[in-house]
Amino acid sequence: MDKFMKEVEGIVAPKEEMEDAIHPYEKLEKAKVLQDARIFHDSIQVREHPRRCCRILSQILYLQNDPKSASSKLTRTEATDLFFAGTKLFVDVEDASLRRLVYLFIKELQPLCDPSDVIIVTSCLTKDMTCDNNLYRANAIRVLVNIIDSAMLGSIERYIKQAIVDNDLQVSNAALVSACHLFEQSTDNAAIVRRWIGEVQEMLIKKSARNNVGNTSNDMVQANAMRLLYLMKSHDRLGMAKLVQKFSGLAGGGIRSPLALV
Repeated sequence: MDKFMKEVEGIVAPKEEMEDAIHPYEKLEKAKVLQDARIFHDSIQVREHPRRCCRILSQILYLQNDPKSASSKLTRTEATDLFFAGTKLFVDVEDASLRRLVYLFIKELQPLCDPSDVIIVTSCLTKDMTCDNNLYRANAIRVLVNIIDSAMLGSIERYIKQAIVDNDLQVSNAALVSACHLFEQSTDNAAIVRRWIGEVQEMLIKKSARNNVGNTSNDMVQANAMRLLYLMKSHDRLGMAKLVQKFSGLAGGGIRSPLALV
């Protein structure tokens, strides 16, 4: 027994040491991070030092989400200044890792800024949503739905409808999940999303999809499509009955995903 306990202690000790370890951003100073973020205004520095920009963006996100320190939270003015500086990275960024951090950065800081200020980035996101890079398209859709209102949704709905039936799984999934969020945001958005029922049903009955790797299962696409259809039909008893009848697990209906069976 003593030998066993010593072995257990030997296993537990490293875990205790890990708990005592200091996080690399533990003593981060907000003033220093805000000073470093001025690099975003220098397009040459951004192109030459993308890793440095990644580190600064990570530090900003850490400060904003650190539960231990309320003083590290960004004020509305600081968040707005950083937001405008971050939008310049859309033009200057060619590094994929930095571009992904920019999407997350905008998504996290957007609630802190005035809606009239946030609207400036929609043109960049719309451009990315229609580009050839599927990674950019998926992330742009996720961020854009957190910014737009019902009036702007009508002008970009054709792009989202195209994304729903896209052969790339991450683009299709991003569009379906974003549509669910839009549907739940307001009744005006819900009325627009209901017009996409044809595209949603098309993706639901697809048995496979092709992405940049090759043929793969679209289980998550079917599950997200079924969730969106449920939201559309939740207040229509007859429509819900037809939905269950058409896509019942017993009836088949092309459904392969266990998450989408009804």
